[in-house]
Amino acid sequence: MSVRTAAAIAVVAGVVTTLLPLSATAASAAPAADDHAVLRTEMGAPVPSGPLTRGGATESFDLTVKNPTGKAVTYNPWMLVDPTGPSRLEKDDVVFKVEAVDAPATNSSIGQQDGGWQGTFFPAAGEPGGDKGGFDIPANGKMTWKVTIGLGANYPTNDGDFNLSATSYNNSVAPGGADSHTFKVDPQIKTGELKTWFKQVGSGKDGQEQRAYLDLNYQATGEGTFGTALATSLSLSHPGEQEADFSVQALFDGRWQDLKAEDGRYELPRIPKGFGAADGVHTLPLRVSLGNHTKLTKKTTITMEAEVRHAEGNSYPLKTGSVQFPLVPFAETVPTGTPSTTPSTAPSTTPSVKPAVATSTGNGNVTTTGTTTTATTATTATGSLATTGAGSSTGLYAGLAAALVVLGSAAAWLGRRRRGLSA
Repeated sequence: MSVRTAAAIAVVAGVVTTLLPLSATAASAAPAADDHAVLRTEMGAPVPSGPLTRGGATESFDLTVKNPTGKAVTYNPWMLVDPTGPSRLEKDDVVFKVEAVDAPATNSSIGQQDGGWQGTFFPAAGEPGGDKGGFDIPANGKMTWKVTIGLGANYPTNDGDFNLSATSYNNSVAPGGADSHTFKVDPQIKTGELKTWFKQVGSGKDGQEQRAYLDLNYQATGEGTFGTALATSLSLSHPGEQEADFSVQALFDGRWQDLKAEDGRYELPRIPKGFGAADGVHTLPLRVSLGNHTKLTKKTTITMEAEVRHAEGNSYPLKTGSVQFPLVPFAETVPTGTPSTTPSTAPSTTPSVKPAVATSTGNGNVTTTGTTTTATTATTATGSLATTGAGSSTGLYAGLAAALVVLGSAAAWLGRRRRGLSA
């Protein structure tokens, strides 16, 4: 059983979903009544055996739920699919049907929670998650159903085999008592992941604005491609409650273009459908500054968060991460004074930035992998892309002063300042 599936079984999130109503998910946050998390599920061998193909034949197996105690226990079925690969599943990507064998007449349905695929079945007279949504497994008894599984024609080409586990959303299945089966998918592929990372490439004065320049990079690994376009949204924040008045631009179609915020998020140009390993690294240059209406009066550390998702269908995030960098209001002036012509120490030519590295765990909680570099301009920009948003920065003008001290001329520094030399 995968880490993600085990986590889903151990903690059933109290979130309203398209499958389970609030009453059901809220109840599932606690153990079954009277500590009756005692049921065990058993999955028979699928028939016919062999791998599944997209849009091809289905396979069936018997699912038996046993109650080894002397008291009836309610079973609320919950079937969880844990795929391998970077794409999230739509409801119809997996065929799912349940029929009663030694149980009351049964209906089934498919839903999604937290981006995952889930199936359930329930008495024909009831409804999923309702008051009559469970089966009462008799004392020292059992019930059996026939479960049919297959692949939809649009099962993602960059997803491979998947694990199907049989548990319950009311926690009536005993710890370690949930059976599972891995279904092979044909053709077999080498599955990969979607990697995204920020790279800070500069920071300095551009005309009257102090800007930070960053690249947002995307790379797909493994075989197959994404069946939908990939969408990315950005959000920016900073310490304190002052209004920041951010200006965010992206370089596409050959020119810098303004991005408009909707509900505090900036939508980036989409990566077209079919993105895969053969496309290499896709890079989108970004630049950020503070506008005329900002209430910030001094250099401030900004946090920018990125969220990558399918542009259509299952839009639960594929990747999330953040980076930190400094911004300076354009009205802030460079400190005056005459720099020393004899530096006490030679400026370092080796960046002190450490790459931030994290990994993706399939379709579970995701992090991003990033490499941070320093700018090739007079200032040193640092930062990282990680879900924690870790990062640091040096003074915007400290780098400028150090570089000009090496040049050994305070007059040159003053002359460049008057000409608005980019920091």
